Amino acid sequence: MAAMLYGIANCDTVKKARRFLDENGIAYTFHDYKKAGVDEGLLRAFFEAFGWEAVVNTRGTTWRKLPDEAKARAAGEAGALAVLMDNPSAIKRPIYHDGDRWLVGFDPTSWATLR
Repeated sequence: MAAMLYGIANCDTVKKARRFLDENGIAYTFHDYKKAGVDEGLLRAFFEAFGWEAVVNTRGTTWRKLPDEAKARAAGEAGALAVLMDNPSAIKRPIYHDGDRWLVGFDPTSWATLR
């Protein structure tokens, strides 16, 4: 199974992760949320790997622009699932998956273990 990198192409943090993978010769397939979308099964896999709280990007512009009702609804796993399916830009990124290994966000120290 090839490694998967999930995110949004124009996200600066995703760009850093892609550059890291490319520079280190790590093969991967990129899944762009904007183009390929996000389904419930994929979000549930993210939740299982990290916990739903870690998958919701509360620091981004998309989150800040959400109505207060949507933010309140995302305070639990079921609500977060619905909000993220409707607003994939509010998913923490990038997410890397290769076999049993999962990484969320880009931290050069953590990602160095991929070499």
